[in-house]
Amino acid sequence: MPKATAPAAPKSNANASALLKSLGIQAVNAGVFDGEWSGSGQRLASYSPNDGRLLAEVRTATPAEYERAIERARAAFHQWRTVPAPKRGEVVRQLGNALRAVKAELGMLVTLEAGKILAEGQGEVQEMIDICDFATGLSRQLYGLTIASERPEHRMMEQWHPLGVAGIISAFNFPVAVWAWNAALAAVCGDATVWKPSSLTPLTAIATTRIAERVCRDNGVDPALFTLLIGDGATVGERLLNDGRLPLISATGSSKMGVRVAEAVGRRFGRTILELGGNNAVIVAPSASLELAERAILFGAVGTAGQRCTSTRRLIVHESVRAALVQRLMAAYAQVVIGDPARPRTLMGPLINAAGVADMQAALAEARAQGAEVLYGGEPLGGAKYPGGCYVRPAIVAARHDLKIVHTETFAPILYVMSYRDFAEALAWQNEVPQGLSSALFTTDVREAEQFLSGRGSDCGIANVNLGTSGAEIGGAFGGEKETGGGRESGSDAWKAYMRRQTATVNYGSGLPLSQGIQFGS
Repeated sequence: MPKATAPAAPKSNANASALLKSLGIQAVNAGVFDGEWSGSGQRLASYSPNDGRLLAEVRTATPAEYERAIERARAAFHQWRTVPAPKRGEVVRQLGNALRAVKAELGMLVTLEAGKILAEGQGEVQEMIDICDFATGLSRQLYGLTIASERPEHRMMEQWHPLGVAGIISAFNFPVAVWAWNAALAAVCGDATVWKPSSLTPLTAIATTRIAERVCRDNGVDPALFTLLIGDGATVGERLLNDGRLPLISATGSSKMGVRVAEAVGRRFGRTILELGGNNAVIVAPSASLELAERAILFGAVGTAGQRCTSTRRLIVHESVRAALVQRLMAAYAQVVIGDPARPRTLMGPLINAAGVADMQAALAEARAQGAEVLYGGEPLGGAKYPGGCYVRPAIVAARHDLKIVHTETFAPILYVMSYRDFAEALAWQNEVPQGLSSALFTTDVREAEQFLSGRGSDCGIANVNLGTSGAEIGGAFGGEKETGGGRESGSDAWKAYMRRQTATVNYGSGLPLSQGIQFGS
């Protein structure tokens, strides 16, 4: 059974009010930042899923404030795009250092507002730091190409220019890291950003934006480079989707939400980066190390209370090792410490809200109705030990691969278990769901591993061998196929989505030859 590795909370952060104050969070906060803080719309309350207490309130954006913010972001972009990319990288480097300085405090705020355990809260801030480091190096590597021209005395090249103002729509489960994946890359590429965070986690967004504001001011940069707009879908979300001044919308959320984003942005010929649902499977072959598989499945299925897009939701295990692996998992699940995520020993915190608990219960009821059997857990947890009503016991469910509920992503700690006979069958089951984000195979058979990673293997954007579905590194492009949306964020060449490509040709001769050998006129 893995042990909790989270560091103890700093003593100065034991009091939530002191923590919030240290990060610039007041009882009532402005929810709009465009170089100035404002917000005169409705009040939005942020409650901790850990115990149901009110953390603080936010004054959301009005339509007029939205309009002003977009125009200020555009002005910031027009200035920022003229700054040399390595200089832009220096500002992002300083942002990473500023985040390092408050890693413990900001990580604790993630724990308080999103319900992540300490290790995951601080790990999310570390992701922000890491992507700033990555983007800093990238600022000197925004490479184009020199291309051989078929025309004499011509030079052809490909170059990349800043795109504009990018809209970022993030979800509650990664309340700050997803912003950083986008904002750090966009910044070194010469873009400004407008961030609409989840209404369930507005305080982490405000705290993060305050950090970015200080870095910008220290460097004489227009802080509207990192604009924040907190508000509902009608006032902020729909406007972002339909606003032709934003050439790119990066959206993280459900597949259903992604359809709306794609339709609206595509209608105006804008770009999208869609990071949507995941229904991720782990295949465990007969030759696999069950100890290794058990540890990876436990973290993948239980980590973040099953509220990661990369959470392990399906276990496809060979019939010869099914009983042994399920026995191991049930024993491990029984040792999972559930409760206040701010306590160092806790391995699983709450679901984000009561609606999440209700969705899990509905999914389990549907699974039973379709013939599945709950082998372990699944029930809500209450009483003085579990205040707030958002705690559940993670569930292990024996199911058939073709059940409708198994093909549906439920954002909760439900693991569906099914057994297979041959590897081709396991691969077919892995790929038959609508989503295509992350996948994993545990095997010591090199032929199975290579087939899994081949063009006829996993159809997901992420494919792992002998490690789980969750916990991607920032160096690789993150994203998936099918109903996951096809977008890519973070590492590799994901930066290209934030820039516009231009093919340029220079004629340094005295003639005007045409391509394809075309002769026109005398």
